[in-house]
Amino acid sequence: MFDFLKRKQNTEETPVPLPSETPQSGVFARLKQSLAKTRAGFTHSLAHLLFGKKELNADLFAEIEKVLLTADVGVKTTDQLMQILTTKLARKELDNTEAAFHCLQEEMKRILRPCSQPFSIPNTIKPYVILLVGINGSGKTTTIGKLAHYFKQDQKNVLLAAGDTFRAAAIEQLQRWGERNHVPVIAQQKGADTAAVIYDAMAAAQARQVDILLADTAGRLHTQSNLMAELQKVKRVLTKIDPTAPHEVLIVLDASLGQNALNQVKQFHDAIGLSGIILTKLDGTAKGGAIFAIAQQTQLPIRFIGVGEGIEDLRPFQADEFVDALFTD
Repeated sequence: MFDFLKRKQNTEETPVPLPSETPQSGVFARLKQSLAKTRAGFTHSLAHLLFGKKELNADLFAEIEKVLLTADVGVKTTDQLMQILTTKLARKELDNTEAAFHCLQEEMKRILRPCSQPFSIPNTIKPYVILLVGINGSGKTTTIGKLAHYFKQDQKNVLLAAGDTFRAAAIEQLQRWGERNHVPVIAQQKGADTAAVIYDAMAAAQARQVDILLADTAGRLHTQSNLMAELQKVKRVLTKIDPTAPHEVLIVLDASLGQNALNQVKQFHDAIGLSGIILTKLDGTAKGGAIFAIAQQTQLPIRFIGVGEGIEDLRPFQADEFVDALFTD
């Protein structure tokens, strides 16, 4: 992963593809492309900082710390990473800059691995209800459309619930996604009661023996207590049909918000109880480093990441693959 530093020393050398790039070159390349802005501000900055330097000292560590903070890795996570580097240096476990680079890479994988949990739908629960929540503009409705495509590729029967009744455009958008995926959508008119719409969708999903119900909700700020109470009402209504529903409550986060996304997670989790995170718009931001702070401080599974605008650009999160893509030129 440090190879692109070495290539600077010999520009005529033909780079050899890394092993992790060959099995699924197209998929891995797409992830690398989506992280280009974050990599430019983070990995390339580290490369420029460490290239040609042999001595590890306090001044160099201070510069590494600055790079981590600039990439929006977060104060707490950065402090932890720097403490590990400092301890390893004191124990003489790091003897050069390449070792420090590899150490950072491995420690970042270690932070993300607990949040990298395969998303599996048990066959014993039908319908499996997934409730999508988040603030305005996070990409919930689009994410639901992409999730519908993802689950249909896995041969699942899917039903959509247009629970964002505050915006007529949201209902129409979800209906377009339904048509695109050949998936039915349960919807009512603008201004209808969200809990009633999702309740009707749940009843329809049961009657039709649907595998998965994806329920949209209106975007709301985490500080709007009345709207957060509405989400609690949705949960209560669903339990009248199935005491275990919803089976997943996923918050959709816009990666470009960086550290600000942490407050959203905490407030939504306190209000409704989250089971996981979907991080969208990674391809359009240099703040992808925030994923490390989100993982460390929330400990919630990161179920999916959005790496582009295409229908197949929502993919299950894999910690090692993510870090390898971040550190590979």
